[in-house]
Amino acid sequence: MPSTAIDSMNYDPETLTLRIRFVSGLEYDYKNVPPEVFKQLKISGSKGRYLNLHIKGKYEFERIN
Repeated sequence: MPSTAIDSMNYDPETLTLRIRFVSGLEYDYKNVPPEVFKQLKISGSKGRYLNLHIKGKYEFERIN
């Protein structure tokens, strides 16, 4: 299901880095995100809500742009 907040997301299983690009154009890398968390994000009915509840504030992040 498309997200109204998230434009795209990519996951690097080697570095456990989740990159989120928001519809606003901002991009963030979330570090040390377990593969299962990414899998659950992908299948979530509300990706923005899942991100807010299970990723933001739980994993170190870095703004990319």
